[in-house]
Amino acid sequence: MKTVTSKDGTTLAFDRSGDGPPVILVGGAFNTRSFGPNGGLAALLAERFTVINYDRRGRGDAVRLFMREGVGVPAVFVTMMRFMPAWSKLKAVAHTAVYDAAIVDDYQKGHPLPAGRWASVTAPTLVAVGGKSPAWMRHAMRALADVLPDARHRTLEGQTHIVKPEALAPALAEFFGGHNGAGQVNEP
Repeated sequence: MKTVTSKDGTTLAFDRSGDGPPVILVGGAFNTRSFGPNGGLAALLAERFTVINYDRRGRGDAVRLFMREGVGVPAVFVTMMRFMPAWSKLKAVAHTAVYDAAIVDDYQKGHPLPAGRWASVTAPTLVAVGGKSPAWMRHAMRALADVLPDARHRTLEGQTHIVKPEALAPALAEFFGGHNGAGQVNEP
């Protein structure tokens, strides 16, 4: 584990692995660099890339609400999750869910995404979604890809919202391999 200090003085922990073009992994809600799918993903991508897997700020009793209302997990499954070993890890980062909610709240009301909001994003972007994800997530990823200036949309069939690293790593490697340093698509 290494650390870096942000401009505002916050210390962020990260792991660095591999060698090659850089890839920065950003964990989802309730994930840390050591808990969630990014640990396995980093190991797979490190074969071709320099991978930075970091803990977002604040990482390292709101879990139930987030799972039910934010993600839409059926109540019976949330109840069962409370008895699984991972529940304590989820609770440890629960206080950070408010930040995730604040960022996405305005875009989860069923209204079309404002096209101009992302017009300044010039980086080629892969918008991937698991084919078994809830319909609202699949629709949201399609809508996001439609408003980003240089986006490709890809459905990873057989995957849920928590995409397995073995399914995501090849899709990322293919996407990264198809762009040169200037953001242009390389011809096959």
